[in-house]
Amino acid sequence: MKIEIGTYHPKEKKKNVFNTDINFSTSVFKRFSDKQKEDFYREFSTLIKSGVDFNQALEILTGQQKSKFIKSIYKTINDDVVKGKSLHQAIQNYKYFSPYEYYSIKIGEDTRRLPAIFDQLQKFFSRKIKMKRQVVSVLAYPVFVLLITFGVLYFMLNFVVPMFASVFQQFGKELPEITQFVVNVSNNFNVIISVILGVVLLMFVTHKLLKQHDVYKRTTSKILLKTPYFGSLIKKIYLARFCQSFGLLLSAKTPLITSIELTEKMISFYPLKKALSQTKKDILKGETLADSLKKHTFFTPKIISLTAIGEQINELDTMYDGLANQYNDDVDHSTKMIGTILEPIMIVIIGGIVGFIMIAMYSPIFNLSKVIQN
Repeated sequence: MKIEIGTYHPKEKKKNVFNTDINFSTSVFKRFSDKQKEDFYREFSTLIKSGVDFNQALEILTGQQKSKFIKSIYKTINDDVVKGKSLHQAIQNYKYFSPYEYYSIKIGEDTRRLPAIFDQLQKFFSRKIKMKRQVVSVLAYPVFVLLITFGVLYFMLNFVVPMFASVFQQFGKELPEITQFVVNVSNNFNVIISVILGVVLLMFVTHKLLKQHDVYKRTTSKILLKTPYFGSLIKKIYLARFCQSFGLLLSAKTPLITSIELTEKMISFYPLKKALSQTKKDILKGETLADSLKKHTFFTPKIISLTAIGEQINELDTMYDGLANQYNDDVDHSTKMIGTILEPIMIVIIGGIVGFIMIAMYSPIFNLSKVIQN
């Protein structure tokens, strides 16, 4: 099998994505999803292993697509490959592919291990999809229950409580504090909802405006990591991504510094990104990877100790592949536990809210019945 590798030009002028077959209106409203990328790398790897050349493989992949948007992406990449560009150059300037992907592909082309790189990228996106699905499955039930809770509150505070309040007014008696509190909430319910929605909107706008600022990212990440249980889960998720990405690059025989740089580019979580940036500087000064990681509390003792062993026996890629599997298993277990714990908690919360309102509404009636009996 012969794979043509083009010459890499780091300073090559970037082309305008919108001058290709992918027009502006299409690219804005559609995206190249993780699932589509997983299919792309898996099928591409299978075709190359079968002895199919790049051009024919891309033509086959293009013909299989039902989506005109995805088909236009494949066709544009194929046209660039036919013109003599290497695969990583063909995808480098398109926003649909991350730097992590095209740098990995470049390494695969340079080392002639492209099928292995495709397999690893397919594995990467498969794990990423699995993790997203787990998070969605865990959050789906609480979100559904919260919507039900809001609907119950809206109905009771806008219809049930006012009905009881009009009856209480006819008694001419002073209402218990708990009942008066619920009646006041009912009378101001729309205002309260408006304030809550306003606060949520303000937080959303603030996040959009400040999300690129280091101070904001540092502050929010600290809050997230200190959140009970969820902070530990978030840390495990990003450690799993780090170990998986770093292990993939090391297994492709990528130089250590380059592997750290590429992993840093694909990590968005501020504490880990900053730790990798400082780790790179320390290694350039002559420190070992294990000693560099030891300076940052984000990395666990397990990662540091196995990194030290991996450096000694020259098996870092194997160590990080094993660590990625361990952290992915931990994330699986933690997300399942969240779903198991949240279900009864949400039921108790709903029951508590409804019970509180009902007690508040019936309390004056019980008091009235005592007065009549006396």
